Amino acid sequence: MTDTSLDFRVTHEDLARFIQATLAAVGANQASAQAVSRALVTASRMGTDSHGLRLLPHYVQALQGGRIKGAPNMVFQRRLAATGCLNADDGLGHLAGYTAMEHATAMADEVGMGAVAVGNSSHFGAAGCYALAAAERGYLGMAFCNSDPFVLLHDGAKPFHGTNPIALAAPVAGESPYLLDMATSSIPWNRVQQFGAIGRQLPDQVAADAAGDVSRVPADIAALLPLGGSDFGFKGAGLGGMVEVLSSILSGMQHGFRLLPMGGPDMATPRGVGHFFLAIKPDAFVDEGTFAQGLAAYLTDLRAQPASKNARVLAPGDREWRCQAQRDAQGVPLDVANQLAYAELAERHRITPLSRLD
Repeated sequence: MTDTSLDFRVTHEDLARFIQATLAAVGANQASAQAVSRALVTASRMGTDSHGLRLLPHYVQALQGGRIKGAPNMVFQRRLAATGCLNADDGLGHLAGYTAMEHATAMADEVGMGAVAVGNSSHFGAAGCYALAAAERGYLGMAFCNSDPFVLLHDGAKPFHGTNPIALAAPVAGESPYLLDMATSSIPWNRVQQFGAIGRQLPDQVAADAAGDVSRVPADIAALLPLGGSDFGFKGAGLGGMVEVLSSILSGMQHGFRLLPMGGPDMATPRGVGHFFLAIKPDAFVDEGTFAQGLAAYLTDLRAQPASKNARVLAPGDREWRCQAQRDAQGVPLDVANQLAYAELAERHRITPLSRLD
């Protein structure tokens, strides 16, 4: 009998084991399964479950439907000293992301910077995972990705851009990296679903109904507003367009408005998602140690700033690292829906179920 407790927690190691076993059962090779597990577990440890463990059933469906190849032949071509392109061969975007960032950091180590455009890819989860992979090796990392339309243009009535994320990570001496990972929409789509599930109205100026009118009723939402809402959404729309240019146009892919929907119903046709990754070696610009000292001073001053009542000023990443420490100690939680989904995967593919922490 499935335990659908409201407090069901697992270790991140057991979560990684389960994800890898499930993906292997539906045709993913070891490199693909490990990359997906690395990305999903990273996101869920930091509290971003919408781009973490919740995505496993979707990837299983895409692999079984043939949209995504479990054993792709990804090919990297270095075009200039600091540039290259990766053909992801319709494989899992997580393997494409980590592979591309490895090439980017290798070029950065050699010539100071490295940039890789990725084509023929698929959904890669949280963009911050790949920026973080660069920061953990001492580089600044940036990651961008396009997606199918969810977000209105400024003064637009129908979705055009995806949530098109921007991520930047930088190494911080003796601390966890600086980590910015944001959508260019006012809120992520899963926030609409969360508010609907608990019967709450949305904040104003974040979403719209099918007519393009701002709405706070989750059940009526057909699109998200760009950052800045209806008055200043040209800023978010512009950022979404910037991500589109870097991700799809630079990689030779079709732009997001023409992408097949991530959620189907066609799970047989590859989507052709594009990504873009940049790695920067700090010491290629300033003397060794200068960047580290400057970033440390910046973060010290930032965190020391006065906050509003009952609040605390945080740097990008602070909330995520705090959540990661808590979840590493207490376990990664699964809500009832994810408990049922993971139990079904375990039964269907004859995988040892997740072990609940006492």
